Amino acid sequence: MYPPQQSAYDRAITVFSPDGRLFQVEYAREAVRAGSTSIGVTCKDGIVLVAHKRISSSLIVGNSHEKLFELDQHAMAASSGLVADARKLVEFARVEAQKHRLTFDEAIPVEMLSKKIGDHVQFFTQYAGVRPYGVSLLVAGVNEEPKLFETDPSGALFEYKATAIGSGKKVVEEFFEKEYKDGLALHDAVKLALKALKKSTEEKLSAANVDVAVVDRTGKTQIYSREEISALLAEKT
Repeated sequence: MYPPQQSAYDRAITVFSPDGRLFQVEYAREAVRAGSTSIGVTCKDGIVLVAHKRISSSLIVGNSHEKLFELDQHAMAASSGLVADARKLVEFARVEAQKHRLTFDEAIPVEMLSKKIGDHVQFFTQYAGVRPYGVSLLVAGVNEEPKLFETDPSGALFEYKATAIGSGKKVVEEFFEKEYKDGLALHDAVKLALKALKKSTEEKLSAANVDVAVVDRTGKTQIYSREEISALLAEKT
């Protein structure tokens, strides 16, 4: 809980506190930390994205709760935080990817797409009358090499070999620091990501509350079916 004297600085995005903080951005980060966990892992054959979905009612159709999004033929994103904000960012990213493809007749470099998302997010930290995006994305894709980027509500951008966003970020990153190795095969990377997700949540994982997607070395995206996810979860790790 922030002290009472901050109240003069946390009502507008354009006002810095005396110690150089933008409280609205920090509140947006809290929305991300409260979100369910999403994980990204790079490997020699591509990139794996795994996302945990919190299904609050048995009446909810699980497929309607999206955590993984295809941005282009060679790029995907996983979100954590406000789902509605994620959809707006994904829509922006898809438009940018298609504009690049139509202009240059090639797939947009993943790093360039991630920077465009970061610049767009940063715009909403700089002007009055707007609020920051309460979501972070893992942007994963392959041009020549697999690339994995994490966006932040401040607009900052970081590249990782393996990372997580959401409530399980700290647990997953500690697990990867011990278990992740360069040169993993794609299937092994999927199993490692699922093992990390199990460490980060007390909820029993099933095909209903887990999404898995991969971008392979050729730049082809694939979202796993429920049957494929069930088979993966049944494997001994």
